[in-house]
Amino acid sequence: MPRRNRYLIALLLLIVVVASFGYLWRDVKPAQPSLPAHSYVKALRQAHDGQPGAARVLYQQLQRDDLQPIRRAALYTELPNYPSPQALKLARTDLEHEEPMVRRAAIAGIRRLLPAAQRSLVLGPLLEDGDQSVRFAAVDALVGLDPDAIGLYFGPLQKAVAQYQQVLEQQPEDVDAQVHLARLYLHEADYAQASKAIDRALAAAPNDLDALATQVRLLERQGQHDASRQVLGKALALRPDSAFLQHELGLWLIRHDQREYALLALSRAVELDADDADYRYTLAVTLHDLEQLDAAQKQLEAVLTREPANRRARVLLIKYWKESGQLQNVQVLLAELERQNPDDPFLQQGL
Repeated sequence: MPRRNRYLIALLLLIVVVASFGYLWRDVKPAQPSLPAHSYVKALRQAHDGQPGAARVLYQQLQRDDLQPIRRAALYTELPNYPSPQALKLARTDLEHEEPMVRRAAIAGIRRLLPAAQRSLVLGPLLEDGDQSVRFAAVDALVGLDPDAIGLYFGPLQKAVAQYQQVLEQQPEDVDAQVHLARLYLHEADYAQASKAIDRALAAAPNDLDALATQVRLLERQGQHDASRQVLGKALALRPDSAFLQHELGLWLIRHDQREYALLALSRAVELDADDADYRYTLAVTLHDLEQLDAAQKQLEAVLTREPANRRARVLLIKYWKESGQLQNVQVLLAELERQNPDDPFLQQGL
C-alpha cells in the first residue's frame, strides 16, 4: 500500500476516535460543583458561634462527599448542639463511612444526640465493627447503661468490653490507658481490678488529676467515704488552685448531700477557670437546687455569652426563666434557637 494511503487511513482513524470521544463526553453528566474550600471553614465557624442558619450550613457540609476524613470528623464536635431528625440521619449514615475516624466521630455525636434508652439500637451494631478503635468507641458510648437500655446488645457489649480491657491491660505504663481501664472495671463493679489499674496509673503519675478523681470514685463505690475524702483533700492541699479539683470536691459534696458547702467549691472552680462551660453549668444547677434562681440564671447567661451555640445551657435557662415567669426572656431565647436550628425538637414545646 502506498505510503500516502497509509497516512490517509491513519488520519481517518484519528478523526473517528476524536469524534467518538466527543460524542461520549457529550452524554456524560457534568460533575456536581462542590462547595468552595472556604465554605467549610465558614460553616464550622458559624456552627461554633451559634450564628443564624448554623444548623443548615452544618448539615450541608455533612452532605458533601468530597471532604477529607479529618474535616468530616470535626463537624461532629458541633452537631450535637443542632439536633433534628436530619442531624440523626446524617450521623447514622456516617456510621457506615469507610474511614474509622469518621465512624468514631459519628458515634461520639450520636452519643450526645440520643438519650440512653435509644442509643443502643443505633450504636449496638458497631460493637462488632471490623475496626478495633470503632468497637471500643461504641463501648465507651454504651458502657454504664442499664441492661434494659442495652437490650439485645448486652452480650456483644460484654464481649467488646472484655476485648477492650485486654488491650488496655497490655499498656501498664500508659496512665490514660490505666485510668480508662479502671473506669471500665468500675462500671462492672470489679473493684479489685479497678484498684490495680489505678495503682499502676498513680505509680507512673502520682499527681494525675483524672487518676485521682477515679480513685475517689472507686473508694466511694466501696463505701470508703472517709478515705475518698482524704485522697481529695491531699490533692487539693498540693494544688489548691486547681479548678478541676475544686469542681471534683463540689461533686463529692453534692453526692454526700452537702450542697451548701459544694457551692463554695463549685464557685471557686468557676473563679479559677471562667471559660469552662461545664463548671458553670454544674454551679447553675446547684444554685437552682438551693433556690437561688437569679444566681443560677446569671451563670447560664454567662455560658451563652461565651458559647451562644451551647444548647444544653440555653434549654436549661429557658426552663428556669419559665419557672420564674420571665416569658419575654423565654421568647428571646426561643427565637434565637429557632434562627440557629428551626428543626430543634425543643421548639415544638413552645411556651
